[in-house]
Amino acid sequence: MCGFVGIFDTVAARPTSRDVLERMNETQFHRGPDAGGLHVEPGLGLGHRRLSIIDLSAGQQPLYNEDRSVVVVYNGEIYNFRELTDELVAQGHRFRTRCDTEVIVHAWEQWGEECVRRFRGMFAFALWDSRRETLLLARDRLGIKPLFYARLGSGLLIFGSELKALRVHPETPRQIDPQAVEDYFAYGYVPEPKTIFHGVSKLPPGHVLTIRRGQAESPTRAYWDVPFRPLERLTVQEAQQELVHRLREAVRLRMVAEVPLGAFLSGGVDSSAVVAMMAGLSETPVNTCSISFGDPKFNEARYAESVAARYHTNHHVEEVRSDDFDLIDTLAELYDEPYADSSAIPTYRVCELARKRVTVALSGDGGDETLAGYRRYRWHTYEERVRSLLPDAARRHIFGLLGRVYPKLDWAPKVFRAKSTLESLARGSVEGYFHSVSLLSDSLRSKLFSRQLRGDLGGYQAVDVLRDHASRAPSTHPLSLVQYLDMKTYLPGDILTKVDRASMAHSLEVRVPILDHELVEWLSGLPPEMKLKGSQGKYVLKKAMEPYLPDDILYRPKMGFEVPLASWFRGPLRQRVREAVLGPVIGDAGLFDHAFLKQMLDQHESRTRDYSVPLWSLLMFEAFQRRLVNC
Repeated sequence: MCGFVGIFDTVAARPTSRDVLERMNETQFHRGPDAGGLHVEPGLGLGHRRLSIIDLSAGQQPLYNEDRSVVVVYNGEIYNFRELTDELVAQGHRFRTRCDTEVIVHAWEQWGEECVRRFRGMFAFALWDSRRETLLLARDRLGIKPLFYARLGSGLLIFGSELKALRVHPETPRQIDPQAVEDYFAYGYVPEPKTIFHGVSKLPPGHVLTIRRGQAESPTRAYWDVPFRPLERLTVQEAQQELVHRLREAVRLRMVAEVPLGAFLSGGVDSSAVVAMMAGLSETPVNTCSISFGDPKFNEARYAESVAARYHTNHHVEEVRSDDFDLIDTLAELYDEPYADSSAIPTYRVCELARKRVTVALSGDGGDETLAGYRRYRWHTYEERVRSLLPDAARRHIFGLLGRVYPKLDWAPKVFRAKSTLESLARGSVEGYFHSVSLLSDSLRSKLFSRQLRGDLGGYQAVDVLRDHASRAPSTHPLSLVQYLDMKTYLPGDILTKVDRASMAHSLEVRVPILDHELVEWLSGLPPEMKLKGSQGKYVLKKAMEPYLPDDILYRPKMGFEVPLASWFRGPLRQRVREAVLGPVIGDAGLFDHAFLKQMLDQHESRTRDYSVPLWSLLMFEAFQRRLVNC
């Protein structure tokens, strides 16, 4: 796993600043501590940091073709590189290394921009062809690997694996985008293609950007999408057998490495399934890592230990303290823009633990999105049934009224907290789903934001992100639609971002077999009822894993990495959060209503309301702002 940067002059072959390029590259040292390299020519600079995984003695980047007319810098793994190498050699190409990076160079020569369709893996890369004077930027289909870029007023295009690398360049825009602020407080992250900065973008998953020097500005182009194309009729038993076969193959491809390899094992279905497949493919015990929590409400360690015992893994566990909040500033440094998923804390710790023993770890990420594992999918399908029973006007009136009058009962048992469900039922399908996934509701964001920010938004609403994706969705089935929306937003923007930054902070490569694109395509075509059957999410996976995993792993309630924010903010972090939320950094930003900020703090501390999520979102925004002001 690696990191790369670049500066490309889209206008002419003017001199390239080697000093700026080198400083951009060194901001990503943590992504590749094993080696670094630069390529500089008039009008172009490429930089790379390498974490060696395959062909340790060769494969240094930037990497060139035979006559050095094509050069690439790359972050990721192409798992079918050996098959592609054989095919390209048969076409007359000559290889100097055994690494997957060289495949990209020759694949470009053979197939041009269409080469990305041939790659099976996780990747982001920048390729320069001096003969064609063409730059190609590409990102993998699901967005496992990141790629940021900005078009500067001087005609330069700068890009890199992390946003911090771009910020080194003196021309990089530093103006906060009001729409990104709205998105952040709705989703907890800034969804693709936006970043927190106006004029700086993320290349969306499954997209390429091809630019020829001197030509008109080129738009990004999608080369892949999740198809949700129904498969030919098959029984549940046939689907189970095929799923095991495809998952095993995806795992096998990701076990190729010349460095120590292991797996995250949380004790949940997805990571346990991956470990089960690994154990069947490995001649030696699998290295597994998990973390435990002192609070039994959040602790899955005993389930992880039962899987480890079943498959005789080399299992390692460390406990995360319930007061492990010293990472707040570290997280702000890692993520470069506001990021409010508090599970980033335990994710950081499990990556830290894994790196003590392995350089590559397989994870179970992606199972919830591809196989409908989230509880919100179940509630959405229930709500869709209710929506189908009433005309829109009647439904909006009835449930809108009920939602307004029903009290907000944060302190009550969940069965009595119906306000959010009633408000959701008053909305359309996409709007209702947005309401269910939003960290802060529309009304809460409106109260939180200053008059100036509301004016700057000009009517923009974060739900527009989902509406835009829904307009291109390949399926209208209620379950498939929201799965698609999550694969376009939550998966790359939250889950994969969290794992990439946390793992790269420790120079650890994480591979995600459930997000093998061929497996994802097949899973998307399964009948929705095989994924969500009644109240049982991941139905076909759980049935398929019954010979491999015990029922108390497969059929227990989902837990996930929870962090006790509410108690932190009434206890050890009470003063810190108050100073941050009411302090000068937040105040000087002019984005928030100071009176409402104080009201939230007072009501949370008095236990009148639970504002832990918006307060955490503000705390992380303040940490980001403080870095921005001080840098």
